[in-house]
Amino acid sequence: MPRGDGRLTHDLDPQNPGPQDACGVFGVWAPGEEVAKLTYFGLYALQHRGQEAAGIAVSDGASVVVYKDLGLVSQVFDEPTLGSLRGHIAVGHTRYSTTGASTWENAQPTFRTTSAGTGLALCHNGNLVNTAELASKAADAGVPGAFVATNDSDLVTALIAARPDISVEAAAMEVLPQLRGAFSFTFMDEDTLYAARDPQGVRPLVLGRLERGWVVASETAALDIVGASVVREVEPGELIAIDENGLRSQHFAHPDPKGCVFEYVYLARPDTTISGRGVHAARVEIGRRLAKEHPVEADLVIPVPESGTPAAVGYAEASGIPYGLGLVKNSYVGRTFIQPSQTIRQLGIRLKLNPLRDVIRGKRLVVVDDSIVRGNTQRALIRMLRESGAVEVHVRIASPPVKWPCFYGIDFASRAELVANGLEVDGVRASINADSLGYVSEQGLIAATEQPANRLCTACFTGQYPIPLGESEVFGKHVLEGIGRTPLPMVSSTSMPRADDQRSVSGWTGQQAGSASVPGGAEDALTRP
Repeated sequence: MPRGDGRLTHDLDPQNPGPQDACGVFGVWAPGEEVAKLTYFGLYALQHRGQEAAGIAVSDGASVVVYKDLGLVSQVFDEPTLGSLRGHIAVGHTRYSTTGASTWENAQPTFRTTSAGTGLALCHNGNLVNTAELASKAADAGVPGAFVATNDSDLVTALIAARPDISVEAAAMEVLPQLRGAFSFTFMDEDTLYAARDPQGVRPLVLGRLERGWVVASETAALDIVGASVVREVEPGELIAIDENGLRSQHFAHPDPKGCVFEYVYLARPDTTISGRGVHAARVEIGRRLAKEHPVEADLVIPVPESGTPAAVGYAEASGIPYGLGLVKNSYVGRTFIQPSQTIRQLGIRLKLNPLRDVIRGKRLVVVDDSIVRGNTQRALIRMLRESGAVEVHVRIASPPVKWPCFYGIDFASRAELVANGLEVDGVRASINADSLGYVSEQGLIAATEQPANRLCTACFTGQYPIPLGESEVFGKHVLEGIGRTPLPMVSSTSMPRADDQRSVSGWTGQQAGSASVPGGAEDALTRP
């Protein structure tokens, strides 16, 4: 049957999605607690990070049981299912696919049994950039079951499980240093809960304390919902193990923090804290800086709900222009399992956002949104506002222009589809038919996070990738589809394919750092439907 498309923005057309999120991971070690239910509610709090699939693995000390399926957390699990998942350790996952197709096999937790008979279940938030290299090594080494699924997470599980002579913990300490890219893992065997984070700490991962146990989660909001107190972030390059002997920690790599700045812009919940900075407060401050950097005479500031709301509050506060609700959002569209008919699709953005005409009519509006990817949503939105009687529409964006694809866990459009790639700001303004357009500066965004610039990844704005992508690595969501069955295509840095050319590497969605062979795609983006 048709399944949800995992879209988290207000875009409607499946052919024109906005930025897709990474995933949400959760883990709990708590003897005497209903760990499956704790994990369910933790995943429920992380649903915004992915809506394609969900799964939970539990252990009672004797065996590991995994239950997963395609769909939302609330659709995959019910009371009888959760009641059957008994134990004292659990890990859970809610998925948006960044490597591998959206199939049941690629849902997580991934699972392997070691030759020693130990069950291993793993959940992954992020995306590796040396997946093809790892797959080739696994194939050469004859790693059993390395290609059951076609995602990087399953490959890592197979690599850890492939060592019969050492413990899971020792195997992890050998495998983790070989991984390059973004990963926040929660994984478990029958007795132990593990958590690990890549040396750059691109994706968030936090440790919490229950009265009778421990919790790890992608965001602090998930800890709040299950009643866990925040202890600290899992450090970049750290492996944590929790069992009946308590918590122990060791580092498999030297930390070099490069947290994703887009978590502050859009990905994380506003009630989450990252590196000591509240996400809501950061977004409000972005709005204040937007008002100072791009002032305009107007009558009303309105957000594109809900991701633009905090920044709109900050813009109104700093500018003195009244804040108002000009758009009403249907929170459930975009997560429906039913594709809209052509008649409904032609209504465009109204399926998701509907204007309050009495509020808008005769007004000069400042419209605040989190980002512009292709520009299709903003173009439709501005047309709708003008039809509703807006006199002027001034667009303000709470992030710099998105010009580069992300290889670390956000499934942006290809570079050829990014409207800001090759167009100056006024060109983008004209393409969306706004009276004016202003993006927050990179410096303003970084200042709002209160993090040092050298501890943040801004690659989607700058093209400066903090984790090397490799000279001959193959990229793309479907990089493992066919690996182990057909020869692995190798692509040199001087002959990267066009983003719309599928002949060389199927599914390739961007370009390597430093490569200038992919042409600017602004014209292409503007001529797409």
